[in-house]
Amino acid sequence: MGLLSDPNRRRALINLLTRLNAPICVVCYMAGVAWFMGLAFEPFTLRTYMSENAMGSTMVEEQFPAGERALVTGREFAAHKKKADGMPVDWLVKTMQAQGLEVFTQSFSRTLPFPDENKERYFVKGTNVYGILRAPRAPRTEALVLSAPCSPGSSNNQAVGLLLGLAQYFRSQIFWAKDIIFLVNEHDLIGMQAWLEGYHHTNTTGMDWSPLQGRGGSIQAALSLELSSDVITSLDLVLEGLNGQLPNLDLANLFYAFCQKIGVICTIQGKLQRNDWDSVSGYSHAVQTMMLMVMKQASGRPWGDHGLFLRYHIEAASIKGINSFRQYKTDATTVGRLLEGMFRKLNNLLERLHQSYFFYLMPSLSHFVSIGYYMPAFGLIAVILLLRALDLWVQLVTPPSRTEDGIVDTEQQASPGVLSVLTPLVISHLTGVALYTLPIRFQEMAVEHFPVSETEAVVLTAIAIYTAGLALPHNTHRLLTGEGTEQGWRVLKLAAVLYLAVLLGCTALINFSLGFILALTLVPVAAFITPHVPKVLSAFILVILSPACTLLFSVFFFQELLEMPVNFPDGWLLYLSVISQGILDHSLYGSLVYPLIALLVYPCWLLFWNILFWK
Repeated sequence: MGLLSDPNRRRALINLLTRLNAPICVVCYMAGVAWFMGLAFEPFTLRTYMSENAMGSTMVEEQFPAGERALVTGREFAAHKKKADGMPVDWLVKTMQAQGLEVFTQSFSRTLPFPDENKERYFVKGTNVYGILRAPRAPRTEALVLSAPCSPGSSNNQAVGLLLGLAQYFRSQIFWAKDIIFLVNEHDLIGMQAWLEGYHHTNTTGMDWSPLQGRGGSIQAALSLELSSDVITSLDLVLEGLNGQLPNLDLANLFYAFCQKIGVICTIQGKLQRNDWDSVSGYSHAVQTMMLMVMKQASGRPWGDHGLFLRYHIEAASIKGINSFRQYKTDATTVGRLLEGMFRKLNNLLERLHQSYFFYLMPSLSHFVSIGYYMPAFGLIAVILLLRALDLWVQLVTPPSRTEDGIVDTEQQASPGVLSVLTPLVISHLTGVALYTLPIRFQEMAVEHFPVSETEAVVLTAIAIYTAGLALPHNTHRLLTGEGTEQGWRVLKLAAVLYLAVLLGCTALINFSLGFILALTLVPVAAFITPHVPKVLSAFILVILSPACTLLFSVFFFQELLEMPVNFPDGWLLYLSVISQGILDHSLYGSLVYPLIALLVYPCWLLFWNILFWK
């Protein structure tokens, strides 16, 4: 405190920070990257443990016996689905009613803003079927959900069969203290979104759906099951939800504990756990697993039906059965016993899962990185913005230098006008508004004048607006005020640097992965861009580190992490598909990544582009 209260010491500290500003910024950036890469090193991580006392022991005797019968039911479901050319609603209703469940249906429809070429759909119409097993030993104020999507073709028929088998088995048990809802949703995420909106009496996406005729209690937890083979070799746990949300870590711990007890091979991000953490290959494997989670979380899209439950504060995860070339095989009975054990433990909960972490990264299922460990990596990079802001502020308040004749330098003395700073701010954000609103609104006009489809029109319009923005705000400070001043670009950069610091800080609190990736690319730009650096080289670097190029590089990097590298033409098509899916995810489910990039990140980047060409 004495250092800051003493004017002389405070002045000395400020002089030191401004004199060594550039070296300190470089060291902070390298330290932040090194800290993040060290998070996957096992001695720096924490071993997972169960925080919820009600689920602290796996001493539950799982007795589910009907795995083979469930597979037969799955084949019957597949036959009726093929005959009905879609969801066999009548057959599902009769089957659930025969098992003693209260069965209800919900119809829904949704017209997409533009065709989804990945799944070849534009107008979506379907029906959800769900059955409720009422709790015999409680007042029915709480519920659990087990869902299985009705996927097109032969996908996920086994999951529906196992869901029905578990419903029949659970019906014979008397110890349930919560309602259990067995849900078969059509059209994957769209059907799940309709059911959740109907269950909670909300409509945030403008979808048309019929009101639910039957409801259980307040949903405490949910599991989504995806199986596409009679025999599987491993179970993969999917955690990433809408806008980077994650379920409580105890849900992942519960899955891992029962996999260890029953002897099922379990994975996360499709990666097996390795014990050779002290080797180079073991460390690279952990880094690869953690980076896959970072990339998926940064995308903001739900990576399974469970992802939409999280916005309603319902802890949920998806369990996917994988059939690979491994010799170890797991049958449907074993998977059913694992689900039985998890539901019996969730049945013991006296309150919502809350004692463990909600913000974490997982290099493996047995280890995790908490928010207290990974936030310093972001902080080391973000502090560069504050250091640069301090340096700019000192330059602005320092009295102008005098020449040898004692005359004040008029170029430095001239104070910037309000319009010289306000004009680029307004025009940059208007460009962002155009990027957010015009691609969908102008798709019909683009289709009429160019030989492209609706989806291509939306994506290409977005790219065109983004590219045009590079020219539109160029020297906007001269639009109303003539020549810019030396102090003008400093004031604009100070505002832009503080704007970016607040933006990245808020983003990292909600979605750390997205905030960290943006910080890696935008902070170097914000720190060192000035009107006095070489224009051509700096413009090239600025474009390479722009949000659009960051997304392009992320697409190729994600494919490398999946060990499915692509060439540039295929990667470019995948890049266009990612843009269209981002816009669709925002319209259909409320993903915030596209409006964040269009309305905030891109305009902020344009301010630094404007500073580079300041005259």
